[in-house]
Amino acid sequence: MAGSSGEQDEFYLRYYVGHKGKFGHEFLEFEFRPDGKLRYANNSNYKNDTMIRKEVFVTPAVLRECRRIIADSEIMKEDDNNWPEPDRVGRQELEIVMGNEHISFTTSKIGSLVDVQSSKDPEGLRIFYYLVQDLKCFVFSLISLHFKIKPIQS
Repeated sequence: MAGSSGEQDEFYLRYYVGHKGKFGHEFLEFEFRPDGKLRYANNSNYKNDTMIRKEVFVTPAVLRECRRIIADSEIMKEDDNNWPEPDRVGRQELEIVMGNEHISFTTSKIGSLVDVQSSKDPEGLRIFYYLVQDLKCFVFSLISLHFKIKPIQS
């Protein structure tokens, strides 16, 4: 059904958080592509950990839920001009395309809500902070459900 809930509209999301430190380039990144592919990468060199890369196709219902989370957050109305610049502690990037809207944010890592409160745009950064928390929980749930559940042996 064309036009129902904007499902046919273009949709893309990419989130990255990372830094370069004594353990090299450590980061977390995930991306929802228009074709339904969810890509996930987590690189932690701590204690010689290896990079984790996962790819899975998600259903239209999962993409709808992701879009709903984004729409409910109202992040598309925000602007990152007064957010902290990326620094030696790290950087975060969030890019979203929904329909004909496209946003791309870059800011420093946020350690806690104290960092949010002390910023020049606490309200906008708070929206970003909570959206990122929601998206991480959503993606971690999808990845762990898909890759860790073992079928019952009969």
